[in-house]
Amino acid sequence: MSKKVFVLSGSPRAGGNCDLLCEAFARGAAEAGHEVVRMTVADREIGFCRACYGCRGTGSCVLKDDMDEILPAMLAADVLVLASPVYFYAISAQMKAVIDRTLPVWAALSDRELYYLMTAAAGSEGAMAETLASFRGFARCLKGSKEKGVLCATGVYEPGTVSGTDFVRQAYEMGRSV
Repeated sequence: MSKKVFVLSGSPRAGGNCDLLCEAFARGAAEAGHEVVRMTVADREIGFCRACYGCRGTGSCVLKDDMDEILPAMLAADVLVLASPVYFYAISAQMKAVIDRTLPVWAALSDRELYYLMTAAAGSEGAMAETLASFRGFARCLKGSKEKGVLCATGVYEPGTVSGTDFVRQAYEMGRSV
């Protein structure tokens, strides 16, 4: 059965390691027959949630920016793929802004399949524990959602470094397995 897959790179660095993993995942999912939409926050304008609750009951944020593209893509998807570099043991500020800005629709994001792709300069997965916890914390808010895969790409710092590793193949295979 074909699924709608939304792949979002939370890296502020276009063409960086997260983007390359997202590209590989998306290619695998598309080759498996799924409909894939891929976006990156690096080329989007996304403001921070103001906790004004102007979205309460409307399903629409009072801020008008590129979340107006991201939220419909998330709502249309059966599968959410969230990717982030590890910054000070956490997800990027850009990914956190996206997660916070799901406030108008978070209850409607239930029953999704979730995949997480993370990159870090550190050579061990231990450095990614808090990053993964951030993703899982978001998932706990999405009733009925299921974690389907986690990829921790370690030891990749400079843009493109991940290309010379097995992590790209792993992201591709994860995408094929959707």
